[in-house]
Amino acid sequence: MKTYKGFNKDMTCRGFQYEEGKSYEEKEAIICETGFHACEYPLACFKYYRPSESIFHVVEQDGKISKHNDDSKVVSTKIKIGTEISISGLVKAAIEYTKERTKTENDSDSNYGASNATGNYGASNATGSCGASSATGDCGASSATGNYGASNATGNYGASSVTGYCGASSATGDCGASSATGNRGASSTTGYCGASSATGNCGASSATGDCGASSATGDCGTSSATGDCGASSATGYCGASSATGDYGASNATGNYGASSVTGYCGASSATGDCGASSATGNRGASSTTGDCGASSATGYCGASSATGDCGASSATGNYGASSATGNYGASSATGDYGTSSATGYKGASSATGDYGTSYVTGNCGVSSATGYKGNSKVDNPESIAVAWGYHSKAKGVIGSYLVFADWKGNEKNYWIQDEWHLQGAKMVRVDGINVKENVWYTLKNGELIEA
Repeated sequence: MKTYKGFNKDMTCRGFQYEEGKSYEEKEAIICETGFHACEYPLACFKYYRPSESIFHVVEQDGKISKHNDDSKVVSTKIKIGTEISISGLVKAAIEYTKERTKTENDSDSNYGASNATGNYGASNATGSCGASSATGDCGASSATGNYGASNATGNYGASSVTGYCGASSATGDCGASSATGNRGASSTTGYCGASSATGNCGASSATGDCGASSATGDCGTSSATGDCGASSATGYCGASSATGDYGASNATGNYGASSVTGYCGASSATGDCGASSATGNRGASSTTGDCGASSATGYCGASSATGDCGASSATGNYGASSATGNYGASSATGDYGTSSATGYKGASSATGDYGTSYVTGNCGVSSATGYKGNSKVDNPESIAVAWGYHSKAKGVIGSYLVFADWKGNEKNYWIQDEWHLQGAKMVRVDGINVKENVWYTLKNGELIEA
């Protein structure tokens, strides 16, 4: 039988390694104990595997088969791993799954027609411009085909689909599926484990509820997932993707894309030139790939990375990590114990905060550490390392320059910058004799000493 299975991103499940295209067999199949588990209803996978942290595959189950009493979970002694399926693919599969199990109660095949199905497993279909279709009840299916159509499914496991220009599709209830296909379409799911997909230019997709998944495919699309463990993806030129809630994942693919994730342990990624990626919350990760991208991670232990020429990367919060890779990149880490790195021609790296580390690799780079006991390092002869904080230090390769500030202050209150007093500054060149290569130095009472 055909089912759907979730995996960790490395294709493992409960410690077992799977591979696409391979078959596996076990002796027994006991639900929730032993055997190979999958789900008949595609979106039920979200109950067991967070869409923000997982991948999903179509599978074939065979041998001894047992079904769960409460949902569509299936266990078998044999399984074959099929192809990977995207969030939008799961939405379409969920709609087809629901339609196959419904009985048509109402149809409208004329323009401005209205179709309504009330009751569990009911199906409603409106075909024609400006049609309206509604299905109320668990496992209902609603479909509107034609420009300006509206489709609504209310109830758990409901499926709503609208096809055509400027259509609107909504699924309300746990594990609902909503799909809008066509330019300027809008798709929305409300409830736990819901999935929403908008395909077409300027489409909007929204999933509200824990473990929801939202996908917008097409230029200028907007995708939003609100709730813990949600996943949001926008693919296409000028797309916008947002995930709000703990463990959320947001991804924008295409030039000028914007990706934002808000909440603990969120992950945000923008791929394409001039993309913007932001992660707000502790342990968030933000990444932009492409020229002129901007990446920002705000919160404790955040990580920010910008890859491509003229990229900008910023990590704000204690223990943050920021990296800019590419020519003219700028990297900044603000907060105690932060790490900042710039790799490429004329890169700039700055660590602001106590015990911060700044590192530059590439010609004409500038590395700066501002804050108590900061570290600044350069790995190119035509670069400068600046150690400007109280008790900060710097080092570099032969040919590079080191800049130091000499401060006098209250050791007991080192964090109060108003009590620091600048006594002087000095710039030296690493020559391998008076100033050794790759040795940490600091400035104390006007004298350069090894740190």
